[in-house]
Amino acid sequence: MSVRGQAGVLRALKEPFSIEEVEMLPLDPARVIVKTHASPFCSTDVKNWKGLLYKIPPTILGHASIGEVVEVGSEVRGISVGERVVVPGTPECGHCYFCSIGEPWQCSELFDLGGIYPDIARGDDGALISCAGCVGGYAEYMSISGNQVFPIESDLDSTVLSMLGCGISTGVGSVFNVAKVKPGESVAIIGAGHLGLWMVQAARLAGAGSIIVVEPHAGRLALAGEMGADHLVSSDALATVLSLTEGRGADVTLEAAGPTASQRLAVEATRRAGRVVLTGFEIGGAELTLPQVQTALQSRQILSSQNGQVHMRSDLQRYAGMIESGLLDPSKILTRTYELSELDLARDRSGSYEDVCGVIVFDH
Repeated sequence: MSVRGQAGVLRALKEPFSIEEVEMLPLDPARVIVKTHASPFCSTDVKNWKGLLYKIPPTILGHASIGEVVEVGSEVRGISVGERVVVPGTPECGHCYFCSIGEPWQCSELFDLGGIYPDIARGDDGALISCAGCVGGYAEYMSISGNQVFPIESDLDSTVLSMLGCGISTGVGSVFNVAKVKPGESVAIIGAGHLGLWMVQAARLAGAGSIIVVEPHAGRLALAGEMGADHLVSSDALATVLSLTEGRGADVTLEAAGPTASQRLAVEATRRAGRVVLTGFEIGGAELTLPQVQTALQSRQILSSQNGQVHMRSDLQRYAGMIESGLLDPSKILTRTYELSELDLARDRSGSYEDVCGVIVFDH
């Protein structure tokens, strides 16, 4: 069937999004069409809009979403029309090398593309339009690999569940799956945006003995305190973290800021033989310089966290249940909602730190 809908197309870097009607390309047998319910505007897409991460226009940004399946390709199994599905930032093909060894967060279906994403729609001018990150959530309809849609059973609003595929999975997964925080451990979190604030909540659930948050933005630092942080640090970060941990450094440090300086701070603020989890990136091609003695001789474990190293088919449903039961609270992280026509406003408010997480919502 022919599917047409509105999309926020990045036609040119650093230019306003083009809100236009596009026609979805004929459905590939291995893909599904999803009618979008909600897509969070991630701060990563501020960088994508500026051209810092090599996205190629014309393309549709938005790398996590939730919606309803409206068409299923002939080769797709286990997905039905009418199902509500989370569309996270990472697929799980189940058969590539990384999926086969239990590391689906590095699935080749995404990471072996080399940044060249599938064309999924055509503009009225004839231009082929790709889906950045293989999602393209800033549109009424998405064409998604059948390996990147995961049914979800929940009474929660789609506005909340849309955050599962990026902010929640990365933030909560970094604590549970990557750092594996133990009861009583000291945890330092660098950055209190949407990732850092989910990390604060997860660290509290994991039984952290003390939670230190480093964040220069006063409003976000205050939110971290409301969510359970014990110590709020806005300046002299390294000296303060060391003073709060008897000079040793934190048992676990989680970086959720992006700049390379924040990642170096995360390493230096962690004790010998402690664990450092890095989640951010500043710009494509950035290089991280680390002190050699602390890195090579002091037994720190420096860990990478892609999408929280979650197993989508189990963790997403589990995290939704944690929100339903009140263990995780999205209310202070979800700042406001936007219509698609307000996509430029959502970008600007994300870039100016007015929003922790704004969400683009669609009629459904």
